[in-house]
Amino acid sequence: MRAHLTHVGTATVLVELPGLTILTDPVLGGPCDCHFGFGMRSRHVRGPYVARAALPPIDVALVSHDQHEDNLDAEGRAVLSSAGAVITTRAAARRLGSAVGLGDFETHVLRTAGLELTITATPARHGPPLSLPFVGPVIGFVLEWPGQSRGALYVSGDTVWFGGIGEIARRKRVGTAILHLGRAGYLGAAFTMDAAAGARAAEELGAHTIVPVHYDDWTHFTEPQTNIEPAFAARGLADRLVRLEKGRRTELEL
Repeated sequence: MRAHLTHVGTATVLVELPGLTILTDPVLGGPCDCHFGFGMRSRHVRGPYVARAALPPIDVALVSHDQHEDNLDAEGRAVLSSAGAVITTRAAARRLGSAVGLGDFETHVLRTAGLELTITATPARHGPPLSLPFVGPVIGFVLEWPGQSRGALYVSGDTVWFGGIGEIARRKRVGTAILHLGRAGYLGAAFTMDAAAGARAAEELGAHTIVPVHYDDWTHFTEPQTNIEPAFAARGLADRLVRLEKGRRTELEL
């Protein structure tokens, strides 16, 4: 099925399917200084490449977690209030209200006039081992619908490489992987994948198309985006990599 993807900024991606619009981790505000707790701070140095007012009506918002402003900010929360459905972690659903909270490998099915969409929450670990009490729970998503020629659409959420990604590969056939990279980091610890880990994840998942996001515009992203292409080329995946031009609507086969 042909679809259109627009990289709005950070981990915010607009996915337009025939008859259905999906928005991931909406961060739609301008530059700001943000505090993530436990002394961790960051500066958002550039606002979105598509203004909130220019977005189409959103049928489904996918929020990997609500506790950090590089994945959900005040402007993004305003979009959630008008979205047809919001899918997130169980903890975030309690805080947000009017949202569906999922645990690992739990599913939620949405039916529209022209499409049945199955959303499966996938494991994510947003930091080193034992970091959960400090960073809070995170999930990724696998999206499946009839007519996918190459497999499901996977959105990693904020995660490092860990054993849960292998479990996703064992359970799901992934055609397209949207990967949160950038090596978000504090005190030497990684809280999202760097490019090498992202390439390893893509290889494990067997993804036909790889779309990197979440790699710039914040000062706590510690890896330069210039590392992305060499890391994927080192695993023979350069021809699968699709770098979306921010703010530009790009057609892909999903």
